[in-house]
Amino acid sequence: MQVINQLKIEEPERKESFLEILSDKYCRSILEAIMDTPKSAIEVSREKMIPLSTVYRRIQQLHDSKMIRTSGVITDEGKRLFLYKSKIKAVNTSFHDGQIDVDVVFNHT
Repeated sequence: MQVINQLKIEEPERKESFLEILSDKYCRSILEAIMDTPKSAIEVSREKMIPLSTVYRRIQQLHDSKMIRTSGVITDEGKRLFLYKSKIKAVNTSFHDGQIDVDVVFNHT
């Protein structure tokens, strides 16, 4: 059985959304931080030296665009802790004949 790990985005609005998100340095930095290992917003903030409020805003944007997955755990103190992991491994774009192509490579690790 072959697993499809790449998707060509056809909808113009979705293409624009992906390109807008990827043009943001904080979104790119967050995606890089959570590419291989799920992390909390606090861990991302500390690792990437991004203000925590900015991390939460960008995580919400990434979540709304379906670029990350969220999971939750209960700490030993009984608090809920959310972990975030990138759903995408790479985004390939090209521009030719006035058209933009956006291909997403999924993160299966």
